[in-house]
Amino acid sequence: MKSEGLKTLLAAPFPAHHIHWRPGNTTRDKSKAIALAYLDSRDVQERLDDVCGIAGWQCAYPWSESGRLVCEIGINVDGEWIWKADGAGDGNFEAEKAAFSNAFKRCAVKWGIGRYLYDLPNKFVPLDNNRFSDETQRELTERLAAWQEKYFSKREAE
Repeated sequence: MKSEGLKTLLAAPFPAHHIHWRPGNTTRDKSKAIALAYLDSRDVQERLDDVCGIAGWQCAYPWSESGRLVCEIGINVDGEWIWKADGAGDGNFEAEKAAFSNAFKRCAVKWGIGRYLYDLPNKFVPLDNNRFSDETQRELTERLAAWQEKYFSKREAE
């Protein structure tokens, strides 16, 4: 992969319907939570395949000295492998699988993939049994689509 344009291609917005939502901090009565946006690891893999080609990227999962899982993503840039790494602790569900997925997605952010999601404004939205209802998720996706359009238009103008 040529380095020219790599950052822009990796950091491009995802279609809003590819973004998922999970509850973050809640109100004391647990009726509302901050909506946290995240990507599925398969969408990240697809982005890497599309931008770098299936043979233009790779990943490895060494363990840190403290016993935490680390993901390293290497991209072949101008004939040289460039590596970036990040780690994650166990998740709440299927802990080991979650650790691999979370470390991979965190590392992908270092390459710019989905990094813009950290710029989303925090907003409390209604919870329904500790989950967002389908209607709330649709509303979040619609708001995200509008926000992305403004956000990336502004960045292009700069």
